[in-house]
Amino acid sequence: MTPNRLPALFLGHGTPMNALESNTFTAAWRALGEALPRPKAILAVSAHWYTRGLFVTSNERPPTIHDFGGFPRPLYEMQYPAPGAPALAARVAESLAEHGAEPVDNWGLDHGTWSVLVHMYPPADIPVVQVSIDGRQPLAYHRTIGQSLARFRDEGVLVLGSGGIVHNLGRLARDRSGPTPPWAEEFDGWVRERAVVGDVVGLTDFASRGDPARLSVPTPEHYLPLLYVLGTQQPGETVSVPVAGFDLGSLSMTSFQVGVAA
Repeated sequence: MTPNRLPALFLGHGTPMNALESNTFTAAWRALGEALPRPKAILAVSAHWYTRGLFVTSNERPPTIHDFGGFPRPLYEMQYPAPGAPALAARVAESLAEHGAEPVDNWGLDHGTWSVLVHMYPPADIPVVQVSIDGRQPLAYHRTIGQSLARFRDEGVLVLGSGGIVHNLGRLARDRSGPTPPWAEEFDGWVRERAVVGDVVGLTDFASRGDPARLSVPTPEHYLPLLYVLGTQQPGETVSVPVAGFDLGSLSMTSFQVGVAA
């Protein structure tokens, strides 16, 4: 293992309210931030930057984006003033040049990124760069992008995917303690099983799981960050599950860690 290599993480980020709350999930994120070596930078792939084309944030000071509606005012007042990393962004774009990646400064940190980082790294003093999800591309493409990003792990950069492997807003329970439906349990369990054995190819073909997959992934943007993170896995590395469970009945909070700290 390269001495500076950091693990890669996929986090089920759940409701934006997690940014304000203290619960079992936010405590787990905080514990991850404390347990991992301090990253030199964070390279984030968020479900909430779903684009036509492939882009990398190059801002020196990326703004905090409140990309949601209908929540309490304190959530809109939250700021996560982490610096950007223009030099890293340029190198990431160069490494993805064959896919047409472009550095841009018209985006910042959306809630898929800052709602978890506010718990992992509260001081907001680690540079953060986001990579967009090109929604025009086939599923295997996203795994390939993850493979291209793996090299940055060896430089002490934390590759962080943020989404949710079961994310169907039309099927949420009315309260936080609502029951989890069987289809969500089934699909979540299958993803955990396949991820732990390193079957990223099988996870790319998730639609073969039929109705549980259709109901769990009605649109792909929250599932795809998982493929980026698993795409960074190197020979001999394990995949573990640092967080598991559901919120609002069928909102999966299951998370994965690729590799261990050197």
